[in-house]
Amino acid sequence: MRMRTIRGLLTIGLVLGSLAIFSVRVPAAAPSSTGNHAKDGTAMHLEQQWDKTFPQSDKVTHQKVTFRNRYGITLAADLYRPRQGTGKMAAIAVSGPFGAVKEQASGLYAQTMAERGFITLAFDPSFTGESGGQPRHVASPDINTEDFCAAVDYLTTREDVDAGRIGIIGICGFGGMGINAAAMDTRIKATVASTMYDMSRVIANGYFDAMSEDERHALRTRLNEQRTADARSGHIASAGGLPDTLSGDEPAFVKDYYDYYKTRRGYHPRSLNGGSGWNTTSALSFMTMPLLAYAGEIRSAVLLIHGEKAHSRYFSEDAFKKLRGDNKELLIIPQASHVDLYDRLEIIPWEKMESFFRTHLQ
Repeated sequence: MRMRTIRGLLTIGLVLGSLAIFSVRVPAAAPSSTGNHAKDGTAMHLEQQWDKTFPQSDKVTHQKVTFRNRYGITLAADLYRPRQGTGKMAAIAVSGPFGAVKEQASGLYAQTMAERGFITLAFDPSFTGESGGQPRHVASPDINTEDFCAAVDYLTTREDVDAGRIGIIGICGFGGMGINAAAMDTRIKATVASTMYDMSRVIANGYFDAMSEDERHALRTRLNEQRTADARSGHIASAGGLPDTLSGDEPAFVKDYYDYYKTRRGYHPRSLNGGSGWNTTSALSFMTMPLLAYAGEIRSAVLLIHGEKAHSRYFSEDAFKKLRGDNKELLIIPQASHVDLYDRLEIIPWEKMESFFRTHLQ
């Protein structure tokens, strides 16, 4: 399926865990960036009650923790630890999808991998969820890559973690951030990117690289006009999340996103994809900062997992072509869609991920 950007509708909504180029909406009156948010870079209120989209496991312990990245932003996370774990253990930091929160897919991945014997850390990226940072709802290829490295920082300080045995899992848009982090941070010994999006590629080029140079210029012009409007109004425009209802004419993958983010299956009030979405101008930095530029220099192990039926499958296939070495793998899950790998327990390849991390986090 090729989706060409419609001329005249060139504002990107950094909307979904990956729906980066689909609908263009710049509100006439931009919503305020003030309200229920973290102040002075500190974490938001940490909800201590279980408010995940998945049931709590009795096989692991769970606690809220915070840590800072190198920009001074406080990140909030859920730490999962096997109840039977002893000594220094291997650890995995988890984040994604793009626009989701740790109470959704990343928490499910973290809890399940903790059940399988790893200490895991599911974190909210900067400016989102319970994490700090101002203004709210900003995405950044640099800062969001740094968030993974900051999670590794935190794990190295724990007495129950073997600092030489740390891996990461990035889901959807944070699969690309995870690969970028692995290219930079040699402390990351193994990386899993599940149902990966290359956010810089899709924002700069459109789906299947269908955006022309003229369309890209028009998009930049529109986004920079929005920056001017934001500066003059003192408020930051939101791109908007998924609509409350569908017309029925949307592409299948949009319906899949809706089924996850807007129904009891995966809805969470702090998720941008089910609410107001990212700030519209967040798209600008992704257009000139390619995330996978140095993927070919990753020496540590990488496992790419993608669904056979996923509209986004080409991101993993093309990323795999960049990777070098005999410790790189691409696993295609038969019949699976993009969103199936968010939470379908019977489809997500848990045994493969466990084997991969046990092999490479020795």
